[in-house]
Amino acid sequence: MIVKTRFSLDTSILIYAVDRDAGQKHESSRVLLERAALCDCILTLQVLAEFFHATTRKQLLDTDHAFSLLSNWMEVFEISSATDSVLIDAVNAVRENQLSFWDAMLWATVRQSKCSALISEDMRHGQRLHGVEIINPFIKDAEARLKDYLIV
Repeated sequence: MIVKTRFSLDTSILIYAVDRDAGQKHESSRVLLERAALCDCILTLQVLAEFFHATTRKQLLDTDHAFSLLSNWMEVFEISSATDSVLIDAVNAVRENQLSFWDAMLWATVRQSKCSALISEDMRHGQRLHGVEIINPFIKDAEARLKDYLIV
């Protein structure tokens, strides 16, 4: 059963939240992450791993700072990991919906965790895959869609 108010965040939201050079996306992501911490938001192990890899590889953060953020988020958010059935669902989503493999893995893990939304700029805004809606937080009507999930 999908939980209407449960959602998850994609890696880019976490990265923008710490990247002061990301302009408006930085501020929007920072606020979104703060609000998500007060809601039924889960993070996936994949997103946390991608965050650590990307921020340290691009030298946005040193490894100690990136690890500190990961540790804090792991205390605040429920963390969901992929399973063998997630892999099967992801491969099917690649075949049927032309998602990239890693986007499909994220979507399938989020779906397994009974989320009804994935907040991501990397997939098609408004797309609904087996009960999971994709919401791009950086487009004009995003706030109207996010109101169902975020405490104001």
